[in-house]
Amino acid sequence: MAKLLIIADDFTGALDTGVQFAARGAATCVVTDLTFDVAQTRAEVLVLDAETRHLNAEEAYGVVYQAVQAALKAGCQYIYKKTDSCLRGNVGAELTAVLDAAGMDTMPFLPAFPKMNRVTKNGIHYIDGIPVTDSVFGKDPFEPVRQSSVAELIGRQSATPVILHRFGEECETLPGIQLYDAQSDEELEWIGRQLGQKGLRLSAGCAGFAAVLAEILGLEGSGPELPKLKPDLFIVCGSVNPVTIRQMQTAKEAGFPHVHLKPHQKLDPAWPKSPEGQEEIQNWLALANKNGCYILDVNDSAGEDDTAYYAGHQGLTVEDTRIQIASQLGLLMKLLLDAGLDATILCTGGDTLLALMRAVNVAGLIPVCEMAPGVVLAVFQYRDKQYHIISKSGGFGEPGLFCELAARIRARMNVTVQTGKKIPV
Repeated sequence: MAKLLIIADDFTGALDTGVQFAARGAATCVVTDLTFDVAQTRAEVLVLDAETRHLNAEEAYGVVYQAVQAALKAGCQYIYKKTDSCLRGNVGAELTAVLDAAGMDTMPFLPAFPKMNRVTKNGIHYIDGIPVTDSVFGKDPFEPVRQSSVAELIGRQSATPVILHRFGEECETLPGIQLYDAQSDEELEWIGRQLGQKGLRLSAGCAGFAAVLAEILGLEGSGPELPKLKPDLFIVCGSVNPVTIRQMQTAKEAGFPHVHLKPHQKLDPAWPKSPEGQEEIQNWLALANKNGCYILDVNDSAGEDDTAYYAGHQGLTVEDTRIQIASQLGLLMKLLLDAGLDATILCTGGDTLLALMRAVNVAGLIPVCEMAPGVVLAVFQYRDKQYHIISKSGGFGEPGLFCELAARIRARMNVTVQTGKKIPV
């Protein structure tokens, strides 16, 4: 029986939250099956990737409502609604669904992730010091954030009152979503201690507050043992976020071999299994085996990509294009694994990661540790073989991240997990 159920709206978010508990020794599992029985798991922490990021508000409400009801009926003690640290998705609808399903009228919400420079001040959410709507996340082609005021953003999808708690100021806890300002990990920790276990039966936030939650709920144990990783790093880039594009460009400049998928390779479902597709996949595999580090990418940093034109010619909408590109990347990775790819995999973007898991028919991942903030190492089984996969959201990390990870893996250097403990790779 899981003591805590975490409900995330995408796969990378599920992993970067679940790893906060796994890195502290709590038995943690991330699953994608909405019908998974909370009562049957051996894990203390069950993380459900509900995949509600791209649903409409009504659909997202329904998915979260049913998940919370089922968990509470099974006897789960705590529910944590994981939200995107940039406030993408159906935040208002999903927070309200948690309250309604639990039959409660108040819940703390701490959206800040200070380690990633994402903070909340006077009810405004900031990314790297600027309001979120002015950041790259306000310009996202698939899911732009339209409000920097958290209360206004919630109010677009919910009539539930939002009560702002400025740090250090007294505020009466009236019925509603209790929004807490926080600009540092110390402030998150202080708020968590004030709320205590009783005040955290229902709570919400991103991976930032999850780290505090693990300690307060006593979900800790001996730290994880990190196995040796395959020295080769195969990077599959499914994110169009400028942060990931910079990381890819930096890796290319450092000499990483790189393949940018052409429009038909991204979008034509028949291409991967065609003779031309099979030959190209073998060429990629040979290149990966020869060079050790390798990038398979949907972006074109030169700005010459005609994917949108090709998609329009095929009658695909923007949403269709997003789904098809992710599905195609998942299928290509499966074919590479089937052909003998033997590497540590780095996957950017929740859509891409989920597509890969669906392609190999894997419903769960076991998070191990963070190799950097928001960069999660996990393990999965496919065809009786164990694979290690590193995942990250498209908007996380410094420009040199890919190079740094490759160097760590190759040199068998230590990685720092969330607790600050050193674990040998």
